Amino acid sequence: MILKEKEKAAIEDLRTQEQQCEAKYHKYGEQANDPVLKDLFQTLEMNERTHYDSLGQVLKGKVPACDCNDLAGKEYAPQATYKQNSKCQEKMDDCFLATDCIATEKMVSSEYNTDVFVFDNSDIRKLLADIQVEEQNHAEMLNKYKVVNGMR
Repeated sequence: MILKEKEKAAIEDLRTQEQQCEAKYHKYGEQANDPVLKDLFQTLEMNERTHYDSLGQVLKGKVPACDCNDLAGKEYAPQATYKQNSKCQEKMDDCFLATDCIATEKMVSSEYNTDVFVFDNSDIRKLLADIQVEEQNHAEMLNKYKVVNGMR
């Protein structure tokens, strides 16, 4: 499989996004106060690494299989750490981190939504659509974390 220049550029841009997401989740995992949020950031960091690696395989001419996992967000049920009405600094700091990551996931999901149409190869399109669903799952998981902890 040989990618057109436009396709290659799109994959490289998406890889950059995935690399930045991975780095952000790593950094935010170190900054988070709540162990539940730290664990979530670690999970999402690993997911972003998988996306990065999958896109790297596409650049090498191989399209990895995808699992079309749309359940991660639906099944995520974090335990509350913070009281609903508390306004402690740690809670506000963790809320900022989670909210910022939701915004990032929305942006990245939008990129996949646009870039999927650059490709003629249906296997690549399926992979990109799968990654987009996973990015949406990430945002849903982060939102569930915020809701259970009374962060709005």
